[in-house]
Amino acid sequence: MDVLMGDLVLLQDEVNPVMSALLDNGLDVTALHNHFFWDEPRMFYMHVHGHGKPADLAQKVKPALDLIGRNTQRQPAPPAPAATPASTLDTAKIAQIVGTQGEQSGAVYKITIGRDDLKVAEMGAPINARMGLNTWAAFVGTNENAVVAGDVAMVGNEVTPVLKTLRKNGLDVVAIHHHMTDTRPAIYFLHYWGMGPADKLATAFRAALGELGKAKTSTTTAK
Repeated sequence: MDVLMGDLVLLQDEVNPVMSALLDNGLDVTALHNHFFWDEPRMFYMHVHGHGKPADLAQKVKPALDLIGRNTQRQPAPPAPAATPASTLDTAKIAQIVGTQGEQSGAVYKITIGRDDLKVAEMGAPINARMGLNTWAAFVGTNENAVVAGDVAMVGNEVTPVLKTLRKNGLDVVAIHHHMTDTRPAIYFLHYWGMGPADKLATAFRAALGELGKAKTSTTTAK
């Protein structure tokens, strides 16, 4: 049993196709970040991890490597929907799909869900939803053409299932990171973004929520 660990350097439009190729072939994505400010074109760094026989690992990573540099012509960013009144989104339908009511602030409808199933503390202080231990989705636009952006708080064994679910539902992952150190259990956060019909975006968010809390995790207070 050998271990594969590495760092892939990607253009912005390569990030999510490469991530899907890694996940679909049984490898884990453990981080996504940048190294620079104001770089042109923008570069992102993706950490990959796996274990198995060396030849098998090479076969698993090759489809992702084959996507790098295939199309060096930068794709234009998708147009954002025009700013619209808050009432253009069917927020009742979004809440019904997600299973949780949200809050309206101007044109933005945001649903925030705490991780009450996790008991987390740092230096003796409880870390709760108000302190950032939450998962959220913010919707803006129209029912036909909306944008969603959000954050998912996860324990380690939830990261890969959530990544797979987001990608299979057409949402882009834009960052994987930590907010806190020395917590037990360790909490991982990812930022995602998507564009499309509001009900489709809400369904994708609900699918990711379904991957949280499946496995009971023993928690202790960080020292």
